[in-house]
Amino acid sequence: MNVLEQIEHRRDWSEEERMILDQVGRLADEVIAPQAEHYDRTGEFPHGNVNALNELGLNAIFVPEAYEGMAMSYRLYLEVVKIISAACASTGIIYATNYHGMKPLIDFGTEEQKTRLLPRIANGGLGALAITEAGAGSDATGMKTRFTPDGDEIVVSGSKLFITSGDQADLILLFGKWSEIDDARKAISVLIFEKGTPGFEVVRTEHKMGHRASSTAAISFNDCRVPRANLIGEPGDGLKILLASLNKSRPSVAAHALGIARAAFDDMVSYINERRQSGRRIIEFQANQFTVADLATDLAFVESWLDHVATLVDGGTADFGIEASMAKMRASDLAMRMTTEAVQMFGGYGYCQDYRVERLMRDAKITQIWEGTNQIHRQLIGKSFIRK
Repeated sequence: MNVLEQIEHRRDWSEEERMILDQVGRLADEVIAPQAEHYDRTGEFPHGNVNALNELGLNAIFVPEAYEGMAMSYRLYLEVVKIISAACASTGIIYATNYHGMKPLIDFGTEEQKTRLLPRIANGGLGALAITEAGAGSDATGMKTRFTPDGDEIVVSGSKLFITSGDQADLILLFGKWSEIDDARKAISVLIFEKGTPGFEVVRTEHKMGHRASSTAAISFNDCRVPRANLIGEPGDGLKILLASLNKSRPSVAAHALGIARAAFDDMVSYINERRQSGRRIIEFQANQFTVADLATDLAFVESWLDHVATLVDGGTADFGIEASMAKMRASDLAMRMTTEAVQMFGGYGYCQDYRVERLMRDAKITQIWEGTNQIHRQLIGKSFIRK
């Protein structure tokens, strides 16, 4: 048993959590991983994988029992994301996006909203999170999507870009600006947009380097009428809800990135234990042992830090934004480094689609970009040391 296996063996899970993780692990190995290459090659949305996740009721683990869920710990949720993402990064981010989009509804929604909307997600519906626009990426205050109140309805006009599951989602957590508030920051508001609303249009889906089976859509809202009852909080509450949402979605993206990193590491170690050059296994060369040692150490440290962040969340800590940024930044940087080193160890084979490290390297890159670019996270972390 190597050191990473020993660390995993020592992790403290309850009997119920261990049972869920074992079920997810079997599903990942037997259903999701065997289909990953097909979905990546064809770009088809992985409905089969999503249906398999729903058969296990995995959306329910983050939805409270009162709304037909069976909410478990955030730490368990992150581990589920990691396992699924190691098997298929596209399926992993589709699953994680359900959480990203719907957790603010759980945390900030009214009882009526949660009772009416959350059972759809608990029972297998897809969620999405719509923030980014053509002129508003890392700076969300630049968004132009407009919410105009009209009696018991809100008229939504505008467009969003790079929305994971935007063409597939049953419910979209949509951010825009309240028309009656002039201040760019104070105007940001948020509502739940329901599938089938007239005026909604999928403009296109993107053809991407990686995560090819996860649909990424440009969507538009052409004077869509949404019930005012779908507004989360009050007009102008959007920015605080957005920041709270990102603090919990960023560790989720870290878990997703770690799934990719762990898959690449395991494939690399297996390969260099078998592949021979000059009469020796590749792992027997000292330089390669040093690379493996560095990568294994970084993997263990980042996974431990993610556990720490999850413990903060489960313990009710209110301010963990910097810790979340650290987790997202370091995990995604490691995923890119890990997959690059794995391709290098595989040599020419790693550059071909015969081995999945080629796909993992393509999948890793976006983790450094979404949920805040790593440049933004470095800025957030660095600014936290400025003395007031």
